[in-house]
Amino acid sequence: MNSLEFLRQFRFAGYAIFDIAVSFGGIYLLSSFLTKIFVKFKIFVPKNNWVFLTLPIGILVHILFNTMTPMTVNFLDLYSNYILKIIIIGFLVLGLRNTKIIK
Repeated sequence: MNSLEFLRQFRFAGYAIFDIAVSFGGIYLLSSFLTKIFVKFKIFVPKNNWVFLTLPIGILVHILFNTMTPMTVNFLDLYSNYILKIIIIGFLVLGLRNTKIIK
């Protein structure tokens, strides 16, 4: 077992804690850069909002590239996992809050 497999074996509700922590940490580190890029497209997204947008963006990217992770499959399941859907939609709302179009 290599070190990545070892780190991914720790799970909460079936999701690898390491993957989620790395996703949030990566977006936190990239938030300044992402904000600058979006300002060029005349969209202001506060740096803190990127952290809330981590999971919704992750699910969208996995759907676009047809990489079905457990969270993506659970989110797309129409008949269960309502708590996950509420959390993801809540994060999307919090992430889009204070996002403005620059004139």
